Amino acid sequence: MALTIGIVGLPNVGKSTLFNALTRNNVLAANYPFATIEPNVGVVNLPDPRLAQLAEVFGSKQILPATVSFVDIAGIVKGASEGEGLGNQFLANIREAEAIAQVIRVFDDPDVIHVDGKVDPRSDMETINTELILADLQTLEKAIPRVEKEVKIKKREAAQLTAMQAVQSVLERGDTIFSSIASDKLEMGHLRELSLLTAKPFIYVFNVDDAVLGNPERQEELRALVVPADAIFLDAKLEADLVELDEAEAREMLEMSGQEQSGLDQLAHVGFHTLGLQTYLTAGPKESRAWTVKKGATAPEAAGVIHSDFQRGFIKAEVVSFEDLVDAGSMSEAKSRGKVRIEGKEYVMSDGDVVEFRFNV
Repeated sequence: MALTIGIVGLPNVGKSTLFNALTRNNVLAANYPFATIEPNVGVVNLPDPRLAQLAEVFGSKQILPATVSFVDIAGIVKGASEGEGLGNQFLANIREAEAIAQVIRVFDDPDVIHVDGKVDPRSDMETINTELILADLQTLEKAIPRVEKEVKIKKREAAQLTAMQAVQSVLERGDTIFSSIASDKLEMGHLRELSLLTAKPFIYVFNVDDAVLGNPERQEELRALVVPADAIFLDAKLEADLVELDEAEAREMLEMSGQEQSGLDQLAHVGFHTLGLQTYLTAGPKESRAWTVKKGATAPEAAGVIHSDFQRGFIKAEVVSFEDLVDAGSMSEAKSRGKVRIEGKEYVMSDGDVVEFRFNV
């Protein structure tokens, strides 16, 4: 399972600078609107120190972490849904993303123009959300008449039409779909084919300067604007500098800025949390590897992430927790301590399970 996060924001909020730091690419980051026209795509490793320890235990030649894909798209401006700026060109590029990261400018810099003439995080979020809501309403306005006809001739279930109309009402009152799912109990299963943008979970990335990085009170004020969504505070310029340094220098610079973890590592981990994902591990002489699954996934479903044949022919799984394995120092010692379990089709995977699957081809 690949995790893809779409990066959106107004022009000149630091999206491309952040993307450069994430992917170590050299994407144009310029001081004028629409420096990004075509989408930029980068794949980033999810930091996981457990893999190095596993590689030591098994003598693995390779370490393969789980990955996160990021898509950086053109800046959104007021009226994008009506064709302003680059209009709806950006939509197709993030419809397939599992989550949307909104980059919100908080930093002050007179040399970097703001498309609206002033730095106002609340207003910027309202602009982005409004344009995404309007885009979803356009999608529904096209889909509903077609579905109404299909319901009449029994080609569709009436429940699908009801779900679309319920979502339309949510959008018309100015709310995003995702923020209303819990309270309105919307039947999202009927709407997957539409790939509605505001049905995706949002992550808010506040691009700040030193003054805000060292100000917990200001961070709480900003966090309150997006609750219950996850929020991250980072300095995109600092992140771009960090990736140019070696590990020791980067750690020292982080400590000087009062940070325990880089903003990029935070973003990758928060993406997993927001989408309810976890990783399980496999290891051997060839490689130690992390695999991504949904929380609550069963052993056969987890096996299917490696190969569909593994899920179809699943027999059993040999499972040990990462902590028990490392504590034992070897698989044979973990077995002798009774820490290795044989699990069947009903077993629900836990984060950090080290697994070997048995299956029939």
